[in-house]
Amino acid sequence: MAVAALLGACGGGEESSSANEAAGTYDLKVTEASLPTEQRLGQTSTLRLGVRNAGERTVPTLTVTVAIAGRDGSTSGLPFGVRERQAGLAQPDRPVWVLAPGYPKAADAPAGEAGGTETSNAKTFSFGPLKAGESTAVVWKLSAVRAGDYDLRYQVGAGLSPEVKARTTGGVAPGGTFAVTIDSEPQNTEVTDSGEVVEIEGGEPRGDRARVVPRSEGE
Repeated sequence: MAVAALLGACGGGEESSSANEAAGTYDLKVTEASLPTEQRLGQTSTLRLGVRNAGERTVPTLTVTVAIAGRDGSTSGLPFGVRERQAGLAQPDRPVWVLAPGYPKAADAPAGEAGGTETSNAKTFSFGPLKAGESTAVVWKLSAVRAGDYDLRYQVGAGLSPEVKARTTGGVAPGGTFAVTIDSEPQNTEVTDSGEVVEIEGGEPRGDRARVVPRSEGE
């Protein structure tokens, strides 16, 4: 699998990159999508997405936008959080998952290598260009910190400019939804010096992994 290089983008650099993107519609296919559907407070899980450039042109900037479905998720400024409706809160945004430092990044990136994928939109992550016919897999390391039932949505894009669009089979934007339940029973965890939440006793996260297909195939 050929993996696209991760390119950070923010501020003036992002505007410059966006201006240089070739306008148009690009064909992208989600080849893999997984996240444990049953989790516990404090449990660390991996969100993994695989994407293939199914077109004949290089995708200017592969992007992934994530948000929790519903009003509370769409109005939150956090990609993995919700917005409290209680009036008078100094900080109404509340995380459902905490993103580990250095994530997201390429699935085959060396241990300890930072992702550097931020954009001016906190919910959108960029992963650089993706050549025609090539594929990439990217991962997010998430720690559950709020119990409840959540639908986590993701959408794959081809650029940071509004003139650059992505499509999959049927002409719709590639993306999907994970339905996740976070149990209030806490996981046995500890916080490392880097601020990452890890399980004290090892093992894979509990629960099945959701396999999500593009909307054109699954809806």
